[in-house]
Amino acid sequence: MRIFRHYNDVPAEFRGAVVAIGNFDGVHRGHQALIATARRHAEARNAPLAVLAFEPHPQEFFHPGAATFRLTPFRAKSHLLAELGVDVMYALAFDAEMATKTAQEFVLDVLVKGLGVECVVVGADFQFGKGRAGNTSVLAYMGEMEGFAVDVFDPVTTDAHEKISSTRIREMLKAGRPEEAAKLLGHWWTVEGRVEHGDKRGRTIGFPTANMRIDQNMRPAYGIYAVKVTIFEDDKPVGHYDGVANFGIRPMFEIPTPLLETFLFDFSGDLYGKHLTVALVSYVRPEAKFDGLEALKRQIALDSQAAREALKRPEPWLDPWTA
Repeated sequence: MRIFRHYNDVPAEFRGAVVAIGNFDGVHRGHQALIATARRHAEARNAPLAVLAFEPHPQEFFHPGAATFRLTPFRAKSHLLAELGVDVMYALAFDAEMATKTAQEFVLDVLVKGLGVECVVVGADFQFGKGRAGNTSVLAYMGEMEGFAVDVFDPVTTDAHEKISSTRIREMLKAGRPEEAAKLLGHWWTVEGRVEHGDKRGRTIGFPTANMRIDQNMRPAYGIYAVKVTIFEDDKPVGHYDGVANFGIRPMFEIPTPLLETFLFDFSGDLYGKHLTVALVSYVRPEAKFDGLEALKRQIALDSQAAREALKRPEPWLDPWTA
């Protein structure tokens, strides 16, 4: 998948695409269905399949001091989109210039002059332009005037007839319900990052951990999780492991910044500096404080067994599901 950070001077082979527009935070089932609709248009027109998303997220531009809320930072999002077969991603800067573009200017400058779009696919609640003044009716009208097609995609809902949304998935993760979040995502929610040096306390009790900071992701519920881990070298996966992880501040030691500390089952070796993805599969228990290292060691052994059992369960999106 090619990634462009601009809409001017895009190579000819990537103009005239069918473009799905959205933030795609989480790349959940609703996003996947929207992209599948765009793919059908692209195949019918023999055109590239593209997505357009803003970096940074508009909320980060308008509220720079707010807590991190993203399900998928840029790197993770681009990987998920590539796995869906997207040919090109227009990751456009959302800055002061973009924020002041009217709906008409966005269509004419970005979609028509810049990208030369063939077709645009958006959700029914799509709004755009300064003050969110543009909607699907405005887009359809301008598409007719400027010669590109517009397909307005109805929201994907759960069996309970509720819209699948990034907001709802965040709520589930904050409540310690990663399985339910996975049903809506269509994949495990995953954290990416490099392993940092820690206090090495885990080594002294037989459970060495890979320590990662969650700076670009939202923070899920503090506690112990069953996880699936992938190790990367030079951006290529070189190992897959099950494990158990703690996310939080470790009440026994009260570290100042929350960490994700992961113990990989059946692994030996040095992970410092390596890039990992850690998928949160099941919530085992909340964080707790113990009476000494021996009590902690016994609890980690119990947590590890509970995690192994949880990881035997089928992936939730492969089963009939309700939310």
